Amino acid sequence: MTIAPTLKAARLCLRPHTVADYADCRALWADAGVVRHIGGVPQDAQAVWFRLLRYAGMWSMLGYGMWAIEDGETGAFLGEAGLLSAARGLPELDGVPEAGWVLTPQAWGRGIALEAMTAVLTWADAHVDASSVRCIIHPDNAASIKVAEKLGFAPLVDTHLAGTPTRVFDRPMRAMG
Repeated sequence: MTIAPTLKAARLCLRPHTVADYADCRALWADAGVVRHIGGVPQDAQAVWFRLLRYAGMWSMLGYGMWAIEDGETGAFLGEAGLLSAARGLPELDGVPEAGWVLTPQAWGRGIALEAMTAVLTWADAHVDASSVRCIIHPDNAASIKVAEKLGFAPLVDTHLAGTPTRVFDRPMRAMG
């Protein structure tokens, strides 16, 4: 697979990123509240541009990656969700896809992350050959921990990433369809 398939959920459309998403992604990753538990530092224009290029590269090289999340009715950009391989240097992430989600503040508290990641994991269970999928969450990020637990992730280990407390969660993959 070289490009993300489009996934439909009850209220959402998950679709491949395009160059046209740059401004929305730039606003997302520049928001201090959004990045509070994801590195803690807003990303500059170049970092966001390279992020978009990485997203396309993951699909091309790995057969999985990230999706842009759109409101199914309005088409508004709500964030990003998917699977990634980030070479973070955490042994618990070696050889398994990492799940990730990030939402615009307008999407917080509406069940968007759960709905988007349910679609992602349903797709992954049918298309990704891996024993499990993992995610990392800052221990203070109660909202994301709640989403992870509802998705079937269980705590695996507490560790540090770049000196920051990080909890690794694991979810066994379901049988490939």
